Amino acid sequence: MTGTGGPAHDHDWISAFLEAQAAEAGAAENTLLAYGRDLKDAAEWLAGEGKAFATAERPEIEAYLVHCDDQGLSRATRARRLSALRQLYRFAFEEGWRPENPAIQIRGPGRAKSLPKTLSMEEVDALLRAAGEVGRGGGDRLRNICLMELLYATGMRVSELVSLPVAATRGDPQMLLILGKGGKERMVPLSDPARAALQDWLAVRDAAQTEVRMKGGSESRYLFPSRSAGGHLTRHRFYALIKEVALSAGVPPAKVTPHRLRHAFATHLLENGADLRAIQALLGHADLATTEIYTHVLDARLRELVEDHHPLSRAAARSVK
Repeated sequence: MTGTGGPAHDHDWISAFLEAQAAEAGAAENTLLAYGRDLKDAAEWLAGEGKAFATAERPEIEAYLVHCDDQGLSRATRARRLSALRQLYRFAFEEGWRPENPAIQIRGPGRAKSLPKTLSMEEVDALLRAAGEVGRGGGDRLRNICLMELLYATGMRVSELVSLPVAATRGDPQMLLILGKGGKERMVPLSDPARAALQDWLAVRDAAQTEVRMKGGSESRYLFPSRSAGGHLTRHRFYALIKEVALSAGVPPAKVTPHRLRHAFATHLLENGADLRAIQALLGHADLATTEIYTHVLDARLRELVEDHHPLSRAAARSVK
């Protein structure tokens, strides 16, 4: 049974849902854009079947997911689209637009348990060294060193890094307060090299901002100011920058992304004995299950430990000789 209390057009359903997600759930801009794209695609397919969000039932939604599969979309994309529809219909139910959620009992395709690609410690060391070789001048190079050191020392998301307020870095802090997804805050410790790089960059940054003020401009509130619309270094510029650093370091640029350095941060911590829940807190994962994918590293370490030190393994090795 369908409801009749909602908006007449599907685009109004999407707009109302996105506004609620932004206001009530504190959803990030990228999350809202993804919801919008997925729901627009579903609405267009339903329209082709003579249906709308107000009238679609479980069979239509299942047929849409089959259509997505036929299009060759990945399991992750199909799972995300189903999730978007579930969220939309939960909102519609709460608003009284639908008496039920027709998507709630549909089984999703699940996500492939692919292991995150990462970088070795040697590759990260090469990248950190090369950061000081990339840039048009000394100021650029100090900024690049600071960016790379902070990213690897904290495991921040690239959006968190480039938009970091300068106020959070004052006073030679040993910890940084990070504003993460959904407006959630977390504390991350800084390594000694990251703290040193931060102080070096702050001296250059503050001098440049003083000049801006003396010329009648406004000082930036960001650690990495730029002339972009957001007022800080953009994610796209940092993505290009990290490719330049990789090239200088002799690491294949295709292998190096900001997110892969975040994976390296988590993987290297686990390799050196860090607790999984501590890594979860540092990464800002809401669910421990998201962090558990890194346990493949621990599994490999334990297997190597048994093979190297278990008496039966040593006996087997001797019998081969």
